Amino acid sequence: MSRLARPTNGRMIGGVCAALARRFGMSATTMRVLFLLSCLLPGPQFLLYIGLWIFLPSEEKARTAW
Repeated sequence: MSRLARPTNGRMIGGVCAALARRFGMSATTMRVLFLLSCLLPGPQFLLYIGLWIFLPSEEKARTAW
C-alpha cells in the first residue's frame, strides 16, 4: 500500500478517488464507479469527498514534506 496523497496526474476533479484507488490497489475508474453507486445510498458521501479533498495533501506537497 502506498501513502495516501492526491496524485497530480490521472485525477478528474480533486483526485480523491484516484488517491483511494492507488492506496487500495484498484483502478481509478472502479473507485469512481463505486463512489457514484454509493451516492444512491443515504449518507454524507459528498461531505466526505470534500473533506478528503481539503485534508489530503497533493502529491507534490507530500513529496516535499517527506
